[in-house]
Amino acid sequence: MPAKTNNIYGKISISASTIARFISHVGMDSYGVVEFGGYGLHGKIRGVIEQSYTKGVNVTTKGDRIGIDVYIVVKYGVSLKAVAEAFKESIEYKVEKFSGMLVDYVNVNIINVKK
Repeated sequence: MPAKTNNIYGKISISASTIARFISHVGMDSYGVVEFGGYGLHGKIRGVIEQSYTKGVNVTTKGDRIGIDVYIVVKYGVSLKAVAEAFKESIEYKVEKFSGMLVDYVNVNIINVKK
């Protein structure tokens, strides 16, 4: 279901897959993030079926509210807490600026560490 809002210019509708694609592009620019990935068997199956640019990103929308669950792999040797907090703040800020809609939550799930 797309996120929807109204403003002085008219009605705006952005699909969840567009938001997920945007998040994956923003996320790969974040320090310490190596890649996105699915969690568990369901996530692995979903990652095979989905296109690579939305793998590891789950977006839920309700009206003009956006909820984001992200599954990431982090670079070995960096502070997991620092990477997760910076990533969360960056995603929330950039998605709100990009869409003009409110982000209810961003859940960052670190599923692996790679060298």
